[in-house]
Amino acid sequence: MGRIVTGRMPLVERRIAEAERGDVNACYELGIAFSSGSGGVDVDLVQAHKWFNLAALGRHARGQQCRAEIAGEMSAREIAEAQRQARAWLRVAPQPAA
Repeated sequence: MGRIVTGRMPLVERRIAEAERGDVNACYELGIAFSSGSGGVDVDLVQAHKWFNLAALGRHARGQQCRAEIAGEMSAREIAEAQRQARAWLRVAPQPAA
């Protein structure tokens, strides 16, 4: 889940690198990409929730709204997995900054 469809996707890779540096807007944009299947990635609501959650931690208001919206389309198990992945991300990358 969440694999890149067409090989290396500079935009998604750039956003991941920015997210690694704590860029809250990059987290939000990754959430958009995974929730809509844009930017060369498959739709993956677990990944989308993870990225929106990380954006929300950085006080990104739209990230908070999008996280709530897609949670309504997910099972409790999927949400738990997304939260687990977000916690794992925070252990290796800085917390997003507002």
